[in-house]
Amino acid sequence: MNRATREDILKALSGVTDPATHKDVVSAGLIQGLVVREGHIGFSVEVAPERGPASEPLRKQCEDTVRALSGILSVTAVLTAHRAPAQRTPAKAGHDHSHGEGKPAASRSGPLDIAGIGSIVAVASGKGGVGKSTTAVNLALGLLHLGLRVGLLDADIYGPSVPRMLGLRGKPEVEGKKLKPMENYGLKCMSIGFLVDEDTPMIWRGPMVQSALSQMLMDVAWGELDVLIVDMPPGTGDAQLTMVQRVPLAGAVVVSTPQDIALIDARKAYAMFEKTHVPVFGIVENMAYFVSPASGEKSFIFGEGGARRMAAKLGCDFLGEVPLYMSVRETSDNGTPVVATAPDSEEAKVFIAIATKLATHITAAKGSRARKAPAIVVED
Repeated sequence: MNRATREDILKALSGVTDPATHKDVVSAGLIQGLVVREGHIGFSVEVAPERGPASEPLRKQCEDTVRALSGILSVTAVLTAHRAPAQRTPAKAGHDHSHGEGKPAASRSGPLDIAGIGSIVAVASGKGGVGKSTTAVNLALGLLHLGLRVGLLDADIYGPSVPRMLGLRGKPEVEGKKLKPMENYGLKCMSIGFLVDEDTPMIWRGPMVQSALSQMLMDVAWGELDVLIVDMPPGTGDAQLTMVQRVPLAGAVVVSTPQDIALIDARKAYAMFEKTHVPVFGIVENMAYFVSPASGEKSFIFGEGGARRMAAKLGCDFLGEVPLYMSVRETSDNGTPVVATAPDSEEAKVFIAIATKLATHITAAKGSRARKAPAIVVED
């Protein structure tokens, strides 16, 4: 298949006229951050702040123009309106970055409507390096082990590790106008890692990340799922706010090690969900301790019971502790996750027990939503 090159794309976009300047969008400098990857295209259309929403037809025209080219599988065109640095108003300490009526900017597009998915659950951490992705993969497989239909969205745009952990390679197929999720061990999965090389850095601005996340939810043929687990990016920044404000999350799981430094950031993740009215189903303590293969003695390398105490202080469920198993690290690196390949092992049983608790929370949350009666408004 002959695929459009970067030059082909810029040439096509040169035929789109910016109504404000009467120049083509390329020479006017509106096209920024162009990414071309085996038929998958991403770029932003940058306009002056005062032109923001009114430029949506221009964004769509650019997107449609590129989509019409040969060999294009997907196009992500994002409308951005950046102010010059001198015009920025610094945010006050302790206040949210909000725009008008106190609503955060990421929520202004409205929540996404995702059909066919029963519950969406975020697995998050306040910082990287605590084993969040390993936990997300094995929890998703644990729910699958319990008989649920499960999908996994790798929302960590800058550090997608789920493809390697699930032993998945290659590119997603296109089904109609949507991408088919990749699948292994019966688990459906989508990740930006399928669309770029493992060593390729994602040098994207916030709006492009937000749009990519929305597309991986809306433009993927997930089918009917009981649960979609979302492996969240670490931290509490723009990408995380996009997920919690635009995705109808049933709840969240926070992962931390027992270490005090990790717990400080885990509390920030908890606070983010609390402020955005997403219930936290519970906290998982990863790398809780190491058991010596020779003596069987436990060593609390990162401290003892920190996440359990934090859960008690915050008043949320403590879902369980995961010891520091060498086999979990090895199977994750090899693309053979322990819950899928050795479900009867002690290591897998830990994750399955946590998944069982999580399934109970998901069921209770669905029941709570179903019991909510519609509001009755009487007007004169």
